[in-house]
Amino acid sequence: MLIVADEAVQDIDAEPFKHTWIFDIRSPDNPVSIATLPIPADQDYVAKGGHFGPHNLWENRPGEFQSSDIIFATYQNAGVRMFDISNAFRPEELAYFVPPPPAFKMDTRSGTSSQILHTADVFVQPDGRMYITDFNAGLYILQCEQGGRF
Repeated sequence: MLIVADEAVQDIDAEPFKHTWIFDIRSPDNPVSIATLPIPADQDYVAKGGHFGPHNLWENRPGEFQSSDIIFATYQNAGVRMFDISNAFRPEELAYFVPPPPAFKMDTRSGTSSQILHTADVFVQPDGRMYITDFNAGLYILQCEQGGRF
């Protein structure tokens, strides 16, 4: 299996929603898309504005958290998401964390939305401790517990 994030690089009103895809690559010459990860739907992220969609996937780094069944992904204004892909044809969201709105804008790049959550990166330790960064909201440290809760 190969997991591919089609990274959202503009605000949601400037580009269509991007997906995170699951590909069967048993035949490298003919990769086949078999599913997409569920789109976060616990809030109206389109109405929130800013970037909404996949940004970063946890990469099973040596010595850190590794799994063939669990995917961690950041979704910018939708925070960080945890997915179960044990049935690659029917991936399911297990848990999510959306930080509160940032108190002020830290991202000074021109053309960026003001005070919009933008969860960007995720790092996961072997014990499930997770570090997520946000352009405007800073650093959050989470603990993923049995049952997929943060």
